[in-house]
Amino acid sequence: MSALLPVLAARLSAAATATFGTSYAEVGPELRAATRPEFGHFQTSLALKLAKSLGLPPRVIAERLVAAAELDDLCSLEIAGPGFVNLTVHSSVLAAAVNSLAGQLPARGERVVVDYSQPNVAKQMHVGHLRSTVIGDALCNVLAYVGYEVIRQNHVGDWGTQFGMMVEQVLFEQLEVGSLDIEGLQQLYQRGRKHFDTEPAFADRSRARVVLLQSGDAATLAIWAQMVEVSLVEFDRLYAVLGSPLDRSDVVGESAYNDQLPGIVDDLAAAGLLTESDGAQCAFLPGFVGRDGSPLPVIVRKSDGGFGYSATDLAAVRYRVADLHADRIIYVVDHRQGLHFQQIFTLARNAGWLPATTQAEHVAFGTVLGPDGKPFKTRDGGTVRLASLLADAVARASALLAGRDDEMPAAQRQAIADAVGIGAVKYADLASDRINDYVFDLDRMVAMSGNTGPYLQYAHARLTRLLDKAGEAPGPVTMLAEPAEQRLALLLTGFGDAVVQVAETLQPHKLCTYLYEVASALSAFYETCPVLPSTGEQRAGRLGLCAATRTVLHDGLGLLGIKAPDSM
Repeated sequence: MSALLPVLAARLSAAATATFGTSYAEVGPELRAATRPEFGHFQTSLALKLAKSLGLPPRVIAERLVAAAELDDLCSLEIAGPGFVNLTVHSSVLAAAVNSLAGQLPARGERVVVDYSQPNVAKQMHVGHLRSTVIGDALCNVLAYVGYEVIRQNHVGDWGTQFGMMVEQVLFEQLEVGSLDIEGLQQLYQRGRKHFDTEPAFADRSRARVVLLQSGDAATLAIWAQMVEVSLVEFDRLYAVLGSPLDRSDVVGESAYNDQLPGIVDDLAAAGLLTESDGAQCAFLPGFVGRDGSPLPVIVRKSDGGFGYSATDLAAVRYRVADLHADRIIYVVDHRQGLHFQQIFTLARNAGWLPATTQAEHVAFGTVLGPDGKPFKTRDGGTVRLASLLADAVARASALLAGRDDEMPAAQRQAIADAVGIGAVKYADLASDRINDYVFDLDRMVAMSGNTGPYLQYAHARLTRLLDKAGEAPGPVTMLAEPAEQRLALLLTGFGDAVVQVAETLQPHKLCTYLYEVASALSAFYETCPVLPSTGEQRAGRLGLCAATRTVLHDGLGLLGIKAPDSM
């Protein structure tokens, strides 16, 4: 789609209003990109849609629309078939649009909080964290581009009953936690779990340790803080590998809300929103029932006096509205948490913590599958760790690039392999509708053809090489005589629209689809429109078209969180 589209649509609507009355403008211009070159650049079926209500033949309606539409300065119009109107944008208009491509949109005065990634302390990040992190980063980039003030929140799992057990295991083994790495912490958890399940006395001490942790015992907190630090070091390392901007300043873990939880319960109780059920404090919300028709509670305080993650999530909502002043809150969490967030949002609104003016959205995503179509696991059935997955992707990219340029310095070659390997994984995650499951297939991901990250990265690198070889500054685009030039130019002018669409729908695959269309149009342009052999104004303009395409690919990949190497 093109930035010209809103202007064309507005004028068509105005023509319908002037010709048939204001009521007919409400149906919209029915304007979309033409499916075939012979149909021009855009096509509208508005006349066919109005025919029944007006009681007139569609072609008659189309003729009146064309006569009333004030579009001569932008395009030519032609009536086709039973009443379609084809629009062909003037090449001079396309050229001017390419030359004036806009960048980041101005600030819109709205603040959006995006909650994503959410790894757990003392555990390795795994393939499940890949989706939340990659989707969350892309959405943050896009929302900032369209003018939102974006606040990233990494809701790390750093609190709960398991830490009482782990602290007690540390004391039992007389360990120095600071000497452990993330794998050591995970093994500590496994030993503690086994100890907890087999020795009642240890289990009792672990439960008592949870109370000490939650009440602020200094010795217990010191051990817990060491576990958090070891974990954050590993998270920082993996975010750096992924190229994610998440850092310590974005971490607001579950522990940050611990002191607020009693007040959450008190306020909900005072508002009459809690009911005691089997010793627990629960909220029973209208419309939330199980398959058997029984009410589904939101357990805010458990029967043992502890707090579940519902209480923490409610505290987070209140904090993000009251303290961060969010106009919009987005949670990038897998689809299995859909019911949970529906309940949390409803309860928070009933409590007055989430006003009607603040939008809250659960950005759900599907599961990463293995080649067998089942959830992605290791050969022994374990969880696939993110660190090993990313290392495999970089190794596969290194093999793909081997022998391409033997004179390239090793450090540069490694940087390109990192960008291609990580970019391939990210793009594969983002390229399909996020709610769908997808198969993790490295061979397909790193392919240099098809709708893949490396294909787009190579298109960018090829343009960089061509522009460097030209040895002159690209000129403005003035001549767009060839259909392939016009097709590429038309797509380029739609970059801003594509990004805005992602911001509105929170569907990053729409930007992937757009960039792939640009790269495909670029390939067709190469085949029919020689750049370097051309001369004069034509050469300068084609170089300008190449430069604009390079900018769109670079910026579009950047919004997806993917690097665009200058060589491959």
